[in-house]
This record gives sequence, structure tokens and C-alpha cells, in this order.
Amino acid sequence: MNTPIKSLKGAVVGVDVGGTFTDLFYYEEESGRFATAKVSSNRGDEATGFIEGLKSFGAIADLGSIVHGTTVGTNALLERKGARTALITTMGFRDVLEMRRRDRLNTWGLWGDFTPVIERDMRFEVNERVLSDGTVRQALDVDEVREAARKALEAGAEALAIVFINAYANPVNEFAALEAVRSVWPNANLACSAQILPEIREFERTSTTALNAYLQPVVGGYLGKLQAALKAEHFTGPFHIVQSNGGVMSTDTASRLPVRTALSGPAAGVIAAAAISNAAGYPNIITGDLGGTSFDVSLVVDGKTSLAAQTTIDFGLVVRTPMIEITTIGAGGGSIAHVDAGGLLQVGPESAGSRPGPVAYGQGNTRPTLTDANIVLGRINAERPIGGKLARLDVEAAKAAIDTHVGRPCGLSVMEAAEAIVRVADGRMAGAIRLVSIERGHDPAKFVAVPFGGGGALHAGALIKDVGLQAALVPRYPGVTSALGCVIADIRHDQVQTVNLTVAALDEAVLDARMVTEAQAARLVVEEAGLQMDRIDVLFELDMHYIGQTHTVSVPLALPIENGSTGVTRDKVQAAFDAAYRASFSRLLPGLQAKIVNLRVSAIGRRPHFSLKALAPDAGCSVEKAQRGTRPVFFGGAWHDTAIFARLELPVGAEIRGPAILEQPDATVLVDPDLKARVDEFGNVIIERQ
Repeated sequence: MNTPIKSLKGAVVGVDVGGTFTDLFYYEEESGRFATAKVSSNRGDEATGFIEGLKSFGAIADLGSIVHGTTVGTNALLERKGARTALITTMGFRDVLEMRRRDRLNTWGLWGDFTPVIERDMRFEVNERVLSDGTVRQALDVDEVREAARKALEAGAEALAIVFINAYANPVNEFAALEAVRSVWPNANLACSAQILPEIREFERTSTTALNAYLQPVVGGYLGKLQAALKAEHFTGPFHIVQSNGGVMSTDTASRLPVRTALSGPAAGVIAAAAISNAAGYPNIITGDLGGTSFDVSLVVDGKTSLAAQTTIDFGLVVRTPMIEITTIGAGGGSIAHVDAGGLLQVGPESAGSRPGPVAYGQGNTRPTLTDANIVLGRINAERPIGGKLARLDVEAAKAAIDTHVGRPCGLSVMEAAEAIVRVADGRMAGAIRLVSIERGHDPAKFVAVPFGGGGALHAGALIKDVGLQAALVPRYPGVTSALGCVIADIRHDQVQTVNLTVAALDEAVLDARMVTEAQAARLVVEEAGLQMDRIDVLFELDMHYIGQTHTVSVPLALPIENGSTGVTRDKVQAAFDAAYRASFSRLLPGLQAKIVNLRVSAIGRRPHFSLKALAPDAGCSVEKAQRGTRPVFFGGAWHDTAIFARLELPVGAEIRGPAILEQPDATVLVDPDLKARVDEFGNVIIERQ
């Protein structure tokens, strides 16, 4: 099915733009037909690869809808390449972004610095004050706000954030400021905390709102270019973006709330991996997305992805919005291997990216990468590189680079140096997996690794052995798993509102009205998405703790809306809190009052079921047809004659003993000498110990 399809009407295409490749997954909902594509990314002009990939399926105008996972926002934050942004805030609170939570860049030292995304001279204070109970102590002077906005424009501001203290309790002053600024501001790049995050805690609210404003021109401009390119191809269907929580939102919402696109691409991969592993009977997995620049790890327990209410993209850059918990390290296929000042071999975090890419690509890079090491070791086929853009890879150039930058400085042969590079990278990946499993109280032996991305399946065997994992499940199309996630992801919109009341003081009618109102607003956003849905589910959750505590526990409330009411009561809230607190800490604290901090509402539009059996091998597949001879591959300090197979031609039930290599257009699967592989009913490859 990896071929262009003539009849495209009604098809949905998932597009994941990575640092090296742009991956696409085409799916026709009515017929169940699908296709995949992988093209080179063009950093700085991502629309080129985006359009090129879509054209591989036929006329773009005939597509039904497009869902896109993007890392543009994440990259802008990590590289500090957002817009010049200004902040208008309450008198005395201009330094909240720098004070943070008294954390430090280096925990055990006093050195290290931090520069906020908004410089101090771009942060303006105005006289206004709202108390924590919502009482307005000092009304806003709109002329003072307009003057601050004019000064920001004169200083070169492209975007503006408005954050007033206690605006979560009463946004009247913030909304007045927003209207005043609109009368002088030349664009739509305005972020108001009462609209972005109406939640208690001034630093998190300020940080999230500031980062949202910082990203608006970048993400909005990027999406605008893509929309213009699609319009030029006469595409008229819906175009949506994957959020960091694994759901999908419209491009209008993404342009207004770009902070919700951080980790968008990796989140789509986790969604797909969870769906694939659940269908295959493995509810507990650890995903490992190995792309060109990074290795992204996430934990899925009992088939459910782990959502965090807050994420730190980089030191001091705190985003408080629901996100799938993903741990990222700079250890991708393009990560550069080097010997540091102490004589130690390091791999990453610097990456060769898509341009120039690994040395073997012949595009000007002279420093060896992890991909170069795998090529030299014979694990990647130099005659059939993934992506299809190069006829062959330059093995000799990769050897020379490894010898110059790693081998001679470390006193190793070329092959020893290449294997050392892979081992160091494996060690870093294993460390990331231990971080999300062992350090959180989970036994790796009860989990299955799901490696994907262009390079994930090359390192699956090492991770099984190094971490002690049960097995590894390699998806049918590992190189385009994130693109598949874009196709199957549900539409989702999250809202939060601070309550800040004890259960005893709770007005049941007021809370019920809030829940219904927030649910209706969230549903409306989902309904306007324009994608096909089977139903819309509304989920309620409370952030709660005992009085005197700082951190909260998430308390789900399974309350359907019937006849305009949720039927919420104090007793139901208390019972739900007791259950959640006991599950987290194995005990309650009798005598202390429970407090509701925030109300969270999620509306989820459930997409039509995607049958993963559509990906299964055809009936005509066989082990004999899949055989591609042998070639020498370097394992454990020696060459091994290794069987080569065309992975997509292996039938269900096929069993392969290592050493073996399974090749496909979007990825390479490595089966180590002491491991074995089998193909399950969905076409996944399960790698286990012999």
C-alpha cells in the first residue's frame, strides 16, 4: 500500500515535520486504504517538504483533510528565536519571569544564568489591583495602558502579553486593558492571561502567557505560509494541528494559542504507539521516538498516556497547559559524536540536522554522527538509504570522519570507534528510559519498548538488554508513526478555571453552573473543528489538596451532564478526593479540610475507529520472498554474516533469529545476535530474547 492512490476524495493525511524528514501517512476512511511518504525537511522553509510530500499522493485539491504535528514552536523556544515581546503587568510584578520559583540552572552550584524571553526594559508596569477574592481595589487607567503599549511598539515589540495579579479571580481589569491595547496595537499578537490560563499561581500564569505571545508571530506566520501554499494548490478542506496533549485543534486556535503546540509532533507519536500496543495486547509500554535530532521517551500505563498539567520546555520556560509527559534528550541520528576536553566520548546534543546531515550524506558535514556510525557498522544499508533522496551513502567519508574525530583521539580503530559511538548513544537512551520508569517506581521488566522514528528500531535490542525490558514492539511503519498519530488523534480542547474553595464552603449550585458553562464552551470549540467524529465526551477533573499543602492531586469526576446539570454535590467531591488521594499516597489525613484549587474541563471529539489490521501484511507475503541475502555487520567487536529481509514482505507469524536486519523504506530494524523477532497479526515486529 506504499504507493500513490488515485481516488483521494475524503482522505485524511497526517503530516509530521521533523528536523531531518517530513513524514506523511495517508488514510482513506471509507475504503481503509492507506499510503506513506517520507521527504526531506527544509529547515526555515518547511512548506516546501510539506507540499512535496502531499503531492506524492496525487492532487492536493482532492484531499479531504490534513492534520499536522509540528515542532516549530518547540524549536523557537529552545533556540530563543521567538518574536520580540513586551509585557504589561501590575505595578511591582515586572520581575516575576526572572524570580520564577527560586530554582537554579545548576542545582548544586551558584553559577549559571537565565534570560527571560521578555527583557526587563520590555516589561511595563501599570497601576491596578484586584484582590484574591476578586474585589477590585484599584480600577485600571486605560490611558496608562495605551501609553505603555505605545512605548512597547516604539521599542520594537511584535507581540504583547497582559498579565495582572489575581486576574484569575476577576479578569475585569485585564479585559479592559486588552480592549485599550487593541486600539493602538497593529496586529493580533496579543495574549491575555485570563484567556490563556485563568488559574492561580502568578509565575506559571505569567510564564505561559508570555511564551504564548512570544510564539504567536512565529507559529502564526508558519501556519499562514502553509495555508497559503495549500490554497495555491486549491485545497479547501480542514487543516488542523496536533496539540501537546495528544488532541487536535484548528489552525485558528493554534495561531491564538501556539503555546499548546509545544511537543506537538512527539505527542502524536505517543498517541499512535499507545493505539498500536493496546491493539497488540501490550498496555504497558515505553515509547522511544528516535529522529534526526532527539530521542523522545514517554510512559504509557494500562493503555493510558501520562498527562502533565505543567511542563518545562527548557530551564525557566514553564508552560502550564496539559501535555503528554515526554522526556527529550539530544541523541538522534544526526547527533554529532565528539571527544570533550576531558577526553570522554560524547554523542550530542549538537545535531547535524537535515542540512548538512550526516557525513555519509555528502552535503558538507565533516563531523561524525550516530547515523554515520550505524552505516560504518553495516547496520544501515548504504545502497538503499531511507527517504529515497540519495542513491547511496558515502561509507568511506563516514569512516574517515569517525577515525579523525573519535578513533585517533581515543586510540581506537575505525570499527571500535563506530561501535563506541553507538554504545554511548545507547547508554544515553537507556538513561532516559530509566528516568521515566525506574525512578517513578515502575519495573521495566513489565514494560515493552515501542521504538519508532527513522532510527528507533536500530537500538531496540540494546535497550531491551541494557534496561531489562520485557520486549520491543516495532510498529509496521516506524518511520511515520508520528504521522499516523496525527490521523488517529481525537479532537480535544482543555479549559481550566480557579475555584479556590474548601469542600465545606462549596456552593454546589455555583460549581454545577461553572461545570456546565465550561463544558458547553469546550464542546463548541471541538464542534467547530470540522472533522468527522463519532461522539464528543466531556471530562471533569479537579485539582485538590488538603489545606496547608502546596501540591495538588488530580481528582476525576465522572459526572455526565443531564437536563442541564452535572448533579455535583459536596459528598461526591469529597469521595472522589479521598479515592484519588488514597491512590496516590495510600492514606488520608483525617481532621484536615480538603480544598478545590482548580476546575479542569476537557471536551474530546472521538474520531472514527482506525483498524490497525489494515496495516497487516498481505496474504501473498512469505519469508522466502522477503529474503535479500546476507551482508557482514559488526557486533560486539567482530563481523557477523547477517541475514537481510524486506520487512514489509514478511508474513504474519514469521520468526527470525538474530543476527538479522529488516529493511523498509522508512526505517531499519536491527535484531541482535542473541535476540529473535516475530511478526504479529498487525504486522508489528516483536523483538524478544532467544
